[in-house]
Amino acid sequence: MSKLATFLTHLKIEAAAEQALLEVWTIHKTLSRNDFLIQSGQLGRYLYFVKKGTFRIFYPLEHNDAVVGFGYPNTLLFDYPSFVKDRPSPFAIQALSKSEVIGIHRGDFLKIKDQFPLFRNQWHKLTEQALLGRIEREIDLITPSPKARYERLINRSPHVFQLFPHKYIASYLRMTPETLSRLKKEIKPIKG
Repeated sequence: MSKLATFLTHLKIEAAAEQALLEVWTIHKTLSRNDFLIQSGQLGRYLYFVKKGTFRIFYPLEHNDAVVGFGYPNTLLFDYPSFVKDRPSPFAIQALSKSEVIGIHRGDFLKIKDQFPLFRNQWHKLTEQALLGRIEREIDLITPSPKARYERLINRSPHVFQLFPHKYIASYLRMTPETLSRLKKEIKPIKG
């Protein structure tokens, strides 16, 4: 079974919805390191499933890009505001390693979501989880102490430190790479 099929099976949606979704993930992309999946200013009309590789989602700034999120295998990846509102994206999504994604067009996705109540409900739950993650992120950003921001991330998402270059994690945490390096030496994750 493909990783996408496994992902959909875990959603516990209608079998017909699962089949319909599997049929319309028609975009297949292989990206090299530093290739863009989406550039700032483009329309984000696809929802992607990451088969392989890692990505950073960032807001381009003149001197330092602001990393706002990450993508990695077996997760969904897209610019949510652009996908929902069908407007140009203020964000960019860039491959950090050789990567493979498959995508579904916004129109196909919305048709299936409207047709199948269980799928619509599960999508609603996924977006709720994403919103809760964003709220956690907001707390991270208003936490004045770099140490506290680091501790919150290492305890909530330790896998990030194995998957992504430290300079992007530092940007995500709004600190310098040197501060992140110092904190990594001082603080160990809490197991539990």
